Amino acid sequence: MFDTLFRAASDAEVVAAIEEWAGAEARAAARRLAAIAELVRRRCGDDDRAHWACDAWDATAAEVSAALSIMHGRASGQMHLGQALCRRLPRVAALFMAGRLSYRIFAAIAWRTDLVQDEEAIVLIDSAIADNFGTWGPMSDYKLEQAIDKWVVRYDPGALRQTRASARSRDVQIGTRNDQTGTTALFGRLYTTDAALLDRRLMQMAHGVCDDDPRTIAQRRADALGALAAGSDRLTCSCGSPGCTGADEDGRAVSVVIHVLADADALAAQPDPEMSGEPAACRPTGRDTTLDFGEHPSDESDAGIIGRRGIVPAPLLAELIRSGAKVRHLRRPGVAPEPGYRPSAALDEFVRFRDMTCRFPNCDQPATHCDVDHSVPWPLGPTHPSNLKCLCRKHHLLKTFWGGPGGWVDRQLPDGSVIWTSPAGKCYTTLPGSRLFFPTWDSTTAGLIPAVNAEHRPARGIMMPIRRRSRAAERAFRIKCERARNDALVAERNRPPPF
Repeated sequence: MFDTLFRAASDAEVVAAIEEWAGAEARAAARRLAAIAELVRRRCGDDDRAHWACDAWDATAAEVSAALSIMHGRASGQMHLGQALCRRLPRVAALFMAGRLSYRIFAAIAWRTDLVQDEEAIVLIDSAIADNFGTWGPMSDYKLEQAIDKWVVRYDPGALRQTRASARSRDVQIGTRNDQTGTTALFGRLYTTDAALLDRRLMQMAHGVCDDDPRTIAQRRADALGALAAGSDRLTCSCGSPGCTGADEDGRAVSVVIHVLADADALAAQPDPEMSGEPAACRPTGRDTTLDFGEHPSDESDAGIIGRRGIVPAPLLAELIRSGAKVRHLRRPGVAPEPGYRPSAALDEFVRFRDMTCRFPNCDQPATHCDVDHSVPWPLGPTHPSNLKCLCRKHHLLKTFWGGPGGWVDRQLPDGSVIWTSPAGKCYTTLPGSRLFFPTWDSTTAGLIPAVNAEHRPARGIMMPIRRRSRAAERAFRIKCERARNDALVAERNRPPPF
């Protein structure tokens, strides 16, 4: 259907259609943000719960997250944009509503003017951008920021967003959406001195193995970082020679326990010799180096899973097992409920590896960092796999303190599915994460007779964690601090030169 939709149109008509639907997309996005802003207005009034760790803003973000199938943080960002649309930038918002500027441009304007607190200044900036937007033409992100900043500097210099490559930006990030199977990206920023130390240590460990190690220097450095994470100061040599002096274990394989949720065939897989060293095509071996996919299958059905870090291919799994990784079989829980509140180690393990992540809609917090929650609160709800699920601390607090009549209500089924009903009456069903990776694994457990109606849950004996400052006060504090730094820079820039 879609491949023939514009088949009969001329080039000019196709380009006109692109522009027309881009405008329609912008108008739809503006109305979506307006609806989100209205939900914020209704849900986020000042009340005595402003200092709750899971406050009204978080509860509203959970509704937006579920409705849009996005993460909690992105939902919160949409709420901020909705408020900018309806409260701060009326003339720019009118252009957005008319489809004359895109979501990307509106989001950039909202962000670059976020520090402007003076009402007169924001009116002037809003008007200036609206009046001059038609002269901008197509712009890159960088040029767009410069065009917005021009008016911020003119009317409120202290509100200019500063880009600082300073010590405050140091961080280490692990994993991106583009990670290839079996590997994870690592990137970040360190103190220069720490980076020099790390670089020297990795190089020392890479050269600490014998010359027969099949890995390249780059591959050894990557493996050495894993050895450092395991608490080791050396790298195990992979030459395979029984007399090698560097064959002692470096701790990487034995420092973690790998749970294999797959057929037993995964345990019988063989390491892939092509995982290290130069590509086969680059090595003159005197033999046919064509990769035999029958010998090294690409099917990942027998692979393992490490939380949300992705798939561990069977050959890599075999390499870890050969290096000494401990293999433990997952035990299926019994039919009868357990007597206490806390699940046994075996039941806890089963629930976490069945769910794999938080079970709230669109949350991918790993199960290892989640609480094990009783869907029907204990003691009225039993400690049984059909009544247990993983919830991150944020969504556990949301269910506990924002649940019940008029709030979030959850119902768990024996197959592990959880049906969530939002305060607006919308239903969202989440499935155990293991179903995606191991569809043939039947994780269904015994059904239970509901011990208590979800609308008549007993009072909780725990207290909501309290913020030091309310969300609004924290935001005002951050803006004040950033503006103070900016004002100092402006004063330094405007200081007359010395005589």
